[in-house]
Formats: sequence, C-alpha cells, structure tokens
Amino acid sequence: MVHDHLMQYDFVVIGSGFGGSVSALRLAEKGYRVAVVEQGRRWTEANLPDSNWNLGRWIWWPALGLRGFFSLRFFRHAVVLHGNAVGGGSITYGNTLLIPPDKVWKQGSWVGLNDWEAIMPGHYATARRMLGVTTNRRLGPADLHLREMARLAGVEHSFYPTEVAVFFGSEGDPPGTPHADPYFAGEGPARQSCNGCGGCLVGCRYNAKNTLDKNYLYLAERKGASILAGTKVMDVRPLAGMEDGSAGYEIQVAPSFSGSKRLSMTCRGVIFAASSLGTQDLLFRLRERKSLPNISDALGRGVRTNAEAIIGVRFPGTKANLSDGIAIGSGIHIDEQTHIEAVRYPNGSDALGLLATLLVPGRRGRSRIGAWTGGLLRHLATRPVDTLRFLRPRNFARETIIFLCMQTVEGQLAMRLKRCWLWPFSKRLATYGDKVPAFIPEANAFAVNAARAAGGIAMTSLSEILLDIPITAHCMGGAAMARSRADGVCDGKNRVFGYRNMYICDGSMLGSNLGVNPSLTIAALTEHAMSHIPHRGGQTWDATGEEA
Repeated sequence: MVHDHLMQYDFVVIGSGFGGSVSALRLAEKGYRVAVVEQGRRWTEANLPDSNWNLGRWIWWPALGLRGFFSLRFFRHAVVLHGNAVGGGSITYGNTLLIPPDKVWKQGSWVGLNDWEAIMPGHYATARRMLGVTTNRRLGPADLHLREMARLAGVEHSFYPTEVAVFFGSEGDPPGTPHADPYFAGEGPARQSCNGCGGCLVGCRYNAKNTLDKNYLYLAERKGASILAGTKVMDVRPLAGMEDGSAGYEIQVAPSFSGSKRLSMTCRGVIFAASSLGTQDLLFRLRERKSLPNISDALGRGVRTNAEAIIGVRFPGTKANLSDGIAIGSGIHIDEQTHIEAVRYPNGSDALGLLATLLVPGRRGRSRIGAWTGGLLRHLATRPVDTLRFLRPRNFARETIIFLCMQTVEGQLAMRLKRCWLWPFSKRLATYGDKVPAFIPEANAFAVNAARAAGGIAMTSLSEILLDIPITAHCMGGAAMARSRADGVCDGKNRVFGYRNMYICDGSMLGSNLGVNPSLTIAALTEHAMSHIPHRGGQTWDATGEEA
C-alpha cells in the first residue's frame, strides 16, 4: 500500500465548473491537499474576446486551433452548448441561478435516495450566498418585450426578473462603480457594478459577473488548492493492485494544446466534475481500457436535455438595442410545465445568427422542411426587406430576443463511445436510441403569436428545421445518482459504485429534468456531497457507494 505521506494530493478534482469549484473549496477548508485539473484556459478581463466573431478566443475546438471557452458538440439527437475554462461554464453562462420545483425530486433515478425536500433548501441557500445571487436590477428592452408578450398571451402574472450571479453595487451606484470585496469580508476580489452591456455570454469584461474564479475557486486557491489550467486527464487507475481504489489512484495528465509527454500524479480520492459530457466521455474510456473496469453499466443512460429548445423573435431594423441588460434578465411560465427566459448577446456578437432561421409551425420530419420553405417564400413575398435583414447575421444580437425554453417533463436519451463514419480512426461520444423532440409546440406557438403581435419574425435554429435536432445548453445525467449500480453510477452522496473515495459532482449526476438552468442545483448537490466528507484528521479513506 502507498502511504499517505507519499501521495502528492489527497484529492484530485477533474474539472472546475460548479461541482469542481465547490469541491475544491470545501475540501481545502477541511485541510486536504487539493489539485484541480482543468483542460480549459484561465480567462481574465484582459484576454476575453471583444465579440463572438473572435472564434479563436470564443469557440473551444483545440483540433482546429480554437482555444476559447464556448463549445458546440454535434450529436445525432442534439446540439449541446457548454463551457471549457477555469471556472467551467460560469465564464460563458447567463448567470441565472434558479431553484427547480419540488416535483423534480419525485421523478427520475434519485427518488428516495435522500429526503431531498428537507435537506436541499439549506444547501441551495449556501450556494446562493457564495455565488452572490440577487434579483436582476437591469431590465432591458428585451425584458420589457417579454413582459408585453406575456400580457398578450394572458400569462403576465408569471413574469419575473431573474435571480442572477451579478454584482449590481449599492443602491444608486452608477454602472461601473468599483467596490472592495462585497461578499467575503475582504477575503475575495474587488468588484465593479454591472453596466448592463449584455456581454455575459461572451465573458464579462467589467468585473461584475460572479464567475467561479471570483468566489469558490478564488477562495480555494487562497486556502492552498492548486489549479492546473490547460491540462487534460488521460488516465485514472487504482494504485498498488487494489482494484477498488482503497490504496489511492494514479492520474496521468497532459497539456490540452500539445502532444507533450504525460505527467503523473497520485492521490487518495478523485472527484469527476468535468461536465455531463466530459465525465461520461472520460469514464467510458477508462472503463474500456480497463483502468476503471468496475464503472456501472448504467453509464450513458438517463441523459437529459432539460426538454429544451432555443428559439426567439427578431425585429429587423429596430431602433431599440435589445442587447442592453444582462444575458438572461427575465422569464415567464407559459404553462405549468414550460418555462421561457429572455436571452441576449452583446451588440456586435452576431455569430449565432449563422445558425438562426425562420420558425414555422409544423410536424416533425420532411413535411416541416416543406412548411419552412413555404413560409420563407411567403415572408420574402410579403416582407422582402425585413426578411432579407432577418436572414443576415449582421445586427443579430441587437435585434433579437432569444427564448431559452425548458420543460420539467421527463425525456431521456443515451450515450456511448462509437466510431463515426466521418472519422473512423477513433471512438467518440455518440447518442443513440429514440430521438428527443426537436421543438416544444407550446413555445413555438408563443413565439409565432408574439412575433405577429409585435411586428417581429419568429426564429429557430437551422438544426431544428433541417435536421430535426434541438439545441440545448443544459445536457444532464449519464452518470446519475441511483439506489444501486444497476440503475446509476453513483449513490445519493455522489460516491461512485465499485470504488472508494471516488465521487461525481457535475451535471452528469442529475437524476431528473430540472426545467430550469442546472448550475445552482449542481453547486447545491455538491455542497451536500462535500458535507459528508470528514475533515482530513478524521478521514478513514473508506468511502464507497452503498448499494441496497
């Protein structure tokens, strides 16, 4: 057996998003030697892109030399948007931190694992305090449009300003007012009040967004945690022939952006927090190469997209700047299951306009393409100037309200490693099984009616129309909590079945569709998991998932 004093670290955390950052801080506070391995770069106000047309600094696709923080992953069933950076998706997300309805704990694979409705409010409160959650004070033109659209649809009572991780300063402060650390009694970084530029999704350049590198990660580093940026995990295997990891683990890493020689580190415990896609991909590879052969066969099952669709309304030639405000400033509920948020990009960040097209009603399949073609021709005949403006990317951000639509209804797909005919030289993460719906009829009807009433043009994605594939920003599940390894990959305390001192703390652990942005729930569930790990002095290193 390898003794503790020979270990380089007590815990290695793979990923620095909402689960990895929480893990790093709470473990460092308990006296553990912690390393955080993050394949993305460290971003500051100085090196963030000016707009999302700067693809080299915005898009994450290292094979093409693009080393940004925003990733688009294309699968047969969905296009998945997610982040890669020190701070994970917090660098590029829309700041929205919502608590899901209680009914999510009564469905899916995590039912009955804990008394969730009793224990989670305290952890949500802790995560909200750490992330500086507050009510949006920068309602912009897009939010006012959404409220009027809700009124016309008879659901104005459901309109709300979002709960967001943004620093707005003191009451009466002009935008951009500097402040000493307002959150952690001087232990955190200085901040500036939000100026409502709408730039959250391409990285806040004004020190107002409460990204993880300004709270959990910042404090973890101050308490001794090491962050290895631009570093990718290549292998994780138990030490000293102890297949269950009771002797610790060897982790091999390599630089993310080069083929340099691998380096090795050792630790007693491992936390997988590389996002739903990242953790699934890594665990599949580790199981396949026999590094971690005991990973449950449930890996890859129960993947969820939050029953999500991304649509919107564009107002070609409008004088209003719909970019003003914060990235996600308000929301409504158009029915009991369907939740819509108003999303914006900053003025000039028009790259997503390349993926947008006319939204038309219709059924799935080829008939939808026909309906889209006919609708486009009708718009060109009746509103030629507006339609041509609508189709070009220029001014997309300032003229468009993007609707992020989510539902709490259950729906699942599955993932596995597979050789793709486009690239048969290596296996890649792929989806399989029944397709998930490419659009939400209720949301589409709302957008079409709202556009008609307000003089805009309803919008959806090309992938939805041409390929019958939705876009989601919230891929969840795939290594979910469950009662046993037959149904999931980890237990109700995030402990991986079959291994000791191994945890999963990211979106892959989620056992149900949330119907809201999952970031706060990931952080709160990780707070719950870390609360069960003892201080270093009382650690026995025997934690494992318990099967019924």
